[in-house]
Amino acid sequence: MNTNKNRRVVVIGNGMVGYKFCEKLVAKEKNGYQFTITVFGEEPRVAYDRVHLSAYFDGKTADDLTLAPQSWYAENAITLYLTDPVVDIDRERKEVRSHHGVVVPYDYLVLATGSGAFVPPVAGVEKDGVFVYRTIEDLDLIQSYARKARRGAVLGGGLLGLEAAKALLDLGLDEAHVVEFAPRLMPRQIDDAGSGILQQQLESLGLTIHLSKSTQEITGDEAITGMQFADGSRIDVDMLVISAGIRPRDELAKASGIETHPRGGILVDNFLQTSDPSIFAIGECAVAHHMIYGLVAPGYEMAEVVAARLTGTEKEFKPYDMSTKLKLIGTDVGSFGDPFASDCKTIVYENKAKGVYKRVNISTDGKELLGGILVGDADQYNMLLQTCKNKTILPPDPEDLILGSRGGEDAGSAAGVMGLPDDALICSCEAVTKAMLCHEIGENGHTTVDALKKATKACTGCGGCTPMVKDIIQGVLKEKGVYVRNILCEHFDYTRQELLDLVKINSLKTFGAVLDHIGKGDGCEVCKPAVASILASLWNENILEKGRATIQDSNDRFLANIQKGGTYSVVPRIPGGEITPDKLIVIGQVAKKYGLYTKITGGQRIDLFGAHVGDLPIIWEELIAAGFESGHAYGKSLRTVKSCVGSTWCRYGVQDSVSFAIEVEERYKGVRSPHKIKSGVSGCIRECAEAQSKDFGIIATEKGWNLYVGGNGGSKPQHAQLLASDVDKETCIRYIDRFLMFYIKTADPLTRTATWLNKLEGGMTYLRAVVVDDVLGIAGELEREMQLLVDTFTCEWKEAVENPALRARFAHFVNAPEQKDPTIQFESLRDQKRAKEWA
Repeated sequence: MNTNKNRRVVVIGNGMVGYKFCEKLVAKEKNGYQFTITVFGEEPRVAYDRVHLSAYFDGKTADDLTLAPQSWYAENAITLYLTDPVVDIDRERKEVRSHHGVVVPYDYLVLATGSGAFVPPVAGVEKDGVFVYRTIEDLDLIQSYARKARRGAVLGGGLLGLEAAKALLDLGLDEAHVVEFAPRLMPRQIDDAGSGILQQQLESLGLTIHLSKSTQEITGDEAITGMQFADGSRIDVDMLVISAGIRPRDELAKASGIETHPRGGILVDNFLQTSDPSIFAIGECAVAHHMIYGLVAPGYEMAEVVAARLTGTEKEFKPYDMSTKLKLIGTDVGSFGDPFASDCKTIVYENKAKGVYKRVNISTDGKELLGGILVGDADQYNMLLQTCKNKTILPPDPEDLILGSRGGEDAGSAAGVMGLPDDALICSCEAVTKAMLCHEIGENGHTTVDALKKATKACTGCGGCTPMVKDIIQGVLKEKGVYVRNILCEHFDYTRQELLDLVKINSLKTFGAVLDHIGKGDGCEVCKPAVASILASLWNENILEKGRATIQDSNDRFLANIQKGGTYSVVPRIPGGEITPDKLIVIGQVAKKYGLYTKITGGQRIDLFGAHVGDLPIIWEELIAAGFESGHAYGKSLRTVKSCVGSTWCRYGVQDSVSFAIEVEERYKGVRSPHKIKSGVSGCIRECAEAQSKDFGIIATEKGWNLYVGGNGGSKPQHAQLLASDVDKETCIRYIDRFLMFYIKTADPLTRTATWLNKLEGGMTYLRAVVVDDVLGIAGELEREMQLLVDTFTCEWKEAVENPALRARFAHFVNAPEQKDPTIQFESLRDQKRAKEWA
């Protein structure tokens, strides 16, 4: 390879990969190599971030998505021609000619022509209202046309298709459909079960999914009016976005005689060299190792290989891992390694109620992770990917990989990351290893994500490595004995405790106000529900007003739990499990009237399942008229206070546990907290209410009551610890006030009291000193803050029923509030009716 100075390099294509090649070559020039670089782009703007293109509909501008301003090219002596594609390559003369007649000679030519949208040969694709989803100009056209459209569809249920579907939702269309030829969504990334969970999540957001559909014709005269399918069915739509895959842009290479693949794409060797030794191809236009790599990370690696080659370094492009993680319309989806491995042991966790699916493929000897799929919860993705890539020996119980270890370090913690080998590739987009990050953090003092972005380029590509980079920062700092603050997310440089104090001090009552005063950016899936919880814990105002609904979890938005099949459950509060015959009759009448499946729960309540979202207000209306309130089965708040019958009926009872349980539940009902809270009151030490497995539990003694805190049932059961013994009822309530408010003020988001107490420095000794002995002098303040929440309690159901604006939100179809979801079907189960599960 000739590496003399002032070699002429022409780059055809100014997309993400073409720009990255220029950036890498410029960096290598600083080491003594010099090139004259010319770039041709067919779009009217400089390179921009296509990975996050959908953010354009969330308010991001073209400038926000730009990878580097036009001035960057000039500063680095790069000649840039925009809106001027190359139309001819003269390989004999070694020069290119552009559309506008610009002729530039080259020593080396780099083809970064990328790909174009594949438009299937369907009759009618030329009609008005039919678009592709590829460039910012495409998005401008879609946005403009959507203003006069009501029903939209996307042709294609892959990654880009679902991104386009999100765009239709963001544009506010009344209906949004996804049409996929395959029998499942994202067929190249996830299996049937994972696709089913994803479909369930997307349908709950208002998308209508059509699978195994072959589009035969796009109907209409000049503009689209519908889609006709081969099976005889059809849908009526006003606009269509085609996202059915990509086709490599190889026409220029083919016309110049460069060897291409029969199915499309420019053939290259392990150094990305084409059949012409002076010409290279990188990105989605290249066929390397018999495949086209459609992700940004392998494209960036290709750019590095060619830049190294031109500066005298022999670096091969090896088969690239196509693992990917992304958030599709608010739902995490990830696949890594070989997600469809067959000769292996497979461990699957599926929770349709929560929309979570996890699958890991283990080698037959149980020692190696081969690959997997994550839908709905991909928090473990980075560590699973590293475990797979580095062939890390698996734990004795491989199910811990997806269920979490029981009693040991979390696999996703900083400790787990620090156990990875130094050459573990943390940022695949920029080939940044763990050793490189540790060096920058420990030796060069780059202790923030922003600093590491500038120093290593990590987190600047797809952004998927950011959580792991944060863990490495914490791990290195802890190894050096530096105190690490557990900030909420990149939008708030505070812990949850600090954020709660700042919100209180500044009397901030909306998410927008919190963001404006003490945050930055637009917020994310982490901070939005956390701030919502803080606002509710401090001010106890209606969670659906002042813009709070949009930052709540889906169950909180509708004051009910969404269940399988798309229906909701209604759970009226029954304090202490005590209920009159008249109220029982009302529940029965409501269940019969609206066809609801009924069940008595372990928490002494009656659940009513199978309610249509549009029926919720009228169901609540009838229950409220009978004296019921919301049981808060959906919120991060008090669930129930379970009780035995106590001294009222039981011959062993020493105190009236039912009356006390009712008093406790009435006091703390609706109190919002970092996680859900459960309680129990037992009338004697026989413990029939199982109070010691609750977040706070009360057990009667001959002298009064023993108060236990920090218990937890579920997948990681833990007994509560004794906080105070033989106290009277009034003192017990005061201690509970203090305990709950101290927990609310100091716990991390989504942390149960058991986990919080385990991590609390000083443990129960310290907690007892704060709550019982008042060593911090804050007991009075904690009691006053709890009393404020008690005094301001209102039933959310009642407010939603009586407020016309809130009530209007409970409709499946905005333009037809009386119409119910036609996709919901029911079946018989033990003489009751239940919603059919999603197929």
